[in-house]
Amino acid sequence: MNAATYDRDLVRRWFAELAEHVRAVDYQGARRLFAADMVAFGTFTDFVVGREHAEREQWRNVWPTIDRFRWRLDGIRAIVSPDRLMAVGLAIWDSVGYGADGAPFERSGRATVSFARGKIGEAWIAAHTHMSLFRGTPSVSHGRPKETFARSWKRDPPS
Repeated sequence: MNAATYDRDLVRRWFAELAEHVRAVDYQGARRLFAADMVAFGTFTDFVVGREHAEREQWRNVWPTIDRFRWRLDGIRAIVSPDRLMAVGLAIWDSVGYGADGAPFERSGRATVSFARGKIGEAWIAAHTHMSLFRGTPSVSHGRPKETFARSWKRDPPS
């Protein structure tokens, strides 16, 4: 495997691991994927500085209210710098959101993530994220009603 393919595979692995943490609503596990001083644009806060701020203002407002989050891993694109210490990953996600009445809706969007690392071969760490919903997608998911969640959990546990 050549260097460019290897680096792009690590970008895809980063996205795959983040999806696992989102589905599990595992904030602590996801923290290591992001730089402590990350900068992001977000739905609930225009300009987010710091991983703790992103967790508080973004992750905790979204992850518990959605289901079946996944990246379209085969479509992920990556641009890697010539020195292989920075990269940009571009990806599309799909998930299920819930209206105020509990009705599910398709909740898809796109992300651009800027990565950095200290040396070649280390895992990518997100220094910047910009995630946005596709046009026409409701900006808020209210989470599913508890009785629906309990029924579907038995039938369709998270992967």
